[in-house]
Amino acid sequence: MQRAPHRRSRSRRGLVAGLAAGALTASLLGANTAAARPCPEPPGSLATTLSLPSPPGGADVKVLVFHASATEESPTVDAGIAAIEKIGLTGPEAGRFRTVATDDPTVFTNGRKLGRYNAVVFLTGGGDVLDPEQEAGLEAYMEAGGGFLGIHDAARTEPYSDWFTGLVGARPAANSPAAVQRATVEIGDRQHPATKNLPLEWKRPDTWLNWTKNPSGDVHTVARVREITYKPGASANGWDHPVSWCRDYDGGRSFYTAMGGTVDSFAETDFRDHLRGALNWTTRISQADCKATIDANYKAERVTQPNQPGQNDQIGEPHGLVTAPDGRVLYIGRGGADSSRPVVTDWNDPDIGKGLGQIHVYDPRTGKVTLAGELTIFGNKGGGDALVKVEEGLLGIELDPDFEKNGWVYLHYTPHSKLDRDKQMAVRQVSRFTMDLSTNKLDLSSEKVLLHWPVQVHSCCHAGGGMAWDSKGNLYIATGDNNSSGFSDGYSGNNPQPNFKGVSFADARRTAGNTNNLNGKILRIHPEDDGTYTLPEGNLFTGKEPDEGGGRTRGEIYVMGVRNPARISVDKSTDTLYAGWVGPDAGSPSTTWGPAKYDTFAAITKAGNHGWPYCMGNKQPYRDRNLPDPTKPLGWYDCDHPKNESPNNDGLVNLPPVTSNTIWYSPQGGGVDYPRDANGIPSYKAEEQKQLLPWLKGGGQATMNGPVHRYDAASTSADKWPSYWDGKWFVGDFYDGTQPRHAVLTDPKTVGKGGLPTHAESLRKIIPVGADGIRNLMDWKFAPDGSLYVLDYGRGFFTSDSKSALWRVTYKGGGPTPAAGDLARKAAAR
Repeated sequence: MQRAPHRRSRSRRGLVAGLAAGALTASLLGANTAAARPCPEPPGSLATTLSLPSPPGGADVKVLVFHASATEESPTVDAGIAAIEKIGLTGPEAGRFRTVATDDPTVFTNGRKLGRYNAVVFLTGGGDVLDPEQEAGLEAYMEAGGGFLGIHDAARTEPYSDWFTGLVGARPAANSPAAVQRATVEIGDRQHPATKNLPLEWKRPDTWLNWTKNPSGDVHTVARVREITYKPGASANGWDHPVSWCRDYDGGRSFYTAMGGTVDSFAETDFRDHLRGALNWTTRISQADCKATIDANYKAERVTQPNQPGQNDQIGEPHGLVTAPDGRVLYIGRGGADSSRPVVTDWNDPDIGKGLGQIHVYDPRTGKVTLAGELTIFGNKGGGDALVKVEEGLLGIELDPDFEKNGWVYLHYTPHSKLDRDKQMAVRQVSRFTMDLSTNKLDLSSEKVLLHWPVQVHSCCHAGGGMAWDSKGNLYIATGDNNSSGFSDGYSGNNPQPNFKGVSFADARRTAGNTNNLNGKILRIHPEDDGTYTLPEGNLFTGKEPDEGGGRTRGEIYVMGVRNPARISVDKSTDTLYAGWVGPDAGSPSTTWGPAKYDTFAAITKAGNHGWPYCMGNKQPYRDRNLPDPTKPLGWYDCDHPKNESPNNDGLVNLPPVTSNTIWYSPQGGGVDYPRDANGIPSYKAEEQKQLLPWLKGGGQATMNGPVHRYDAASTSADKWPSYWDGKWFVGDFYDGTQPRHAVLTDPKTVGKGGLPTHAESLRKIIPVGADGIRNLMDWKFAPDGSLYVLDYGRGFFTSDSKSALWRVTYKGGGPTPAAGDLARKAAAR
């Protein structure tokens, strides 16, 4: 019977309390098999109070399938009931249950019967199917610790109830597409029993609902549908289109899937597995974490105070951080002075660019900051154009794997003492210092220089600087490509002509594209205890290649063809290297010169050439140029057989093939790609582009690669991020507008080979953006206690200000549910 609409209000709480009063333990029904049949109440049995056990149901697990509809019954009902019956009767014995189906809503006012069910499934159609008293009974059931599973059109049920909206999580848009379409579902939760066994990218037909309000962040989304794989219509939700989610709700557990809109869905093995896992959790057969991506479960706190006037007592110009095994955080300041101090830009002045690269230590046990030491660096010249400003200075920090025993700190910096003002050349070096672990003070006299190399500093920018260790004790060192792309209109940065006293400053083929130059690279060395280093096997070159006459390679190079790898990380579980680098400056693609500026992230599993300045993104080539007229375009670079034919090259002409990168984005969007001609050259026509990674947006952009999270089950920390994030790669951008701040999943089968991420989710509310949040993300690392430390650069440039700060982001959501003592069966495992 169709009922007149009735609006709900929170005043119903009084009714719920009355219905739930005097909860008593109920026995289970004695039926031996599942039954797809009505469950009528005996005459006169309508209850005014409910007797509900807490939690409902017991070890003899039972599921109630409710399939009433205020409109014509959906053709999926019979198939859905049959599928749930089959799920309950098959599979491991510990996960089996019995099923009862009904379309009689009075079951929700009979506590004796309702309390027998571990979970209720809504296989309902649209409309108002419960009166206020019946809905109050459902609410009492949830408050007692019951489980709820809503399937597809259940989101259209009880349209006037705010409480039911919260229960299902979202409401469908009125003009959601009605046609059955094949689409790709991205599985973001690899641990929940409803999704852990599903493909990373699950291709299936269904009818796909759009949402009036995106529930992500208020619910825990376990799967999303990829809108670029079908036609979502005018009410599309965009890249973040949840399709299945869960959360602990009103004392119970709620799971909803928008899939199951077709009869055929219920015959799919994977979809049944999805429902099985959802029912395992909602019935209390197994635990799951449905809190991990709910924004309110995270707390971001600034842990450093603003500097005292005229001092950098708390923080320098933020440029990198590292966490020690005991929880201390060491962070560096590049060298920009306090705004009250002058900068020297005159090359005739011996103090040109002189600044202090500072190392601070934050101790979470005391909440205090210590200035550990200061290095006199070249890098304090302030702002201006590329021929004025400079980004040299104190660029990177790492701790020795045995830091707790030896106190060794590795610093990547540009010493002022080695500046050649006449030729405008400097030296970057990686040095080892010893820190007194009791005082948090660096012994500057303990310096041992491991590695050094020349850099031109006539022109700015992009000095790189990140460092990271792998599990074998190898140190990765990211070196920037300090060249200007302004002389190639912001495209490939391959103009051989501009130079200062014979040294090119606009030709990245001299540096990043050169096999005999350490700039624009990620180096890999094995530091030895005596302050020297050896070369591990497996680098890109040995340094002794006989090719083209020999003497044209450097054995330290692990990755070539990167532009500004300021942040790198290594996942020690896999030894995969993760890096991000800033692209050039072209704001749009050019059919003459090539792609717009691409900022890039790459998951790197072996030594290789990642393209710059020949190719970007997924092997999208630039146009060559050379003397005598660099303004005249030559042929397109061949990404599979690149050649360095620059007059400024002293390395190999024939280069290793380019490896596609994992993530790239431009002002036009993420993963921009184009149709290609018979030779594989993209059209570079803006009107023909497609976005393979629509969750990314660009504009002003500066990649800030982050870590891969690894969960420590042995940790007792109350602040650690949950295991949901295990294996997810954190990618971000310095800016907080529409730029990335995401956790992504990659496919182990394609990672390192240019395979695109399979899933992404926003971190913008967990790592909060905005003027009073972490607006300018400079670095981020997980601490041993599982919390996340983040550096906010501040609101100016080449200095620190009142917003320059170290932040800590902790998790407060608690463990998985239901509680171990509430599991339906003792033998159940998560």
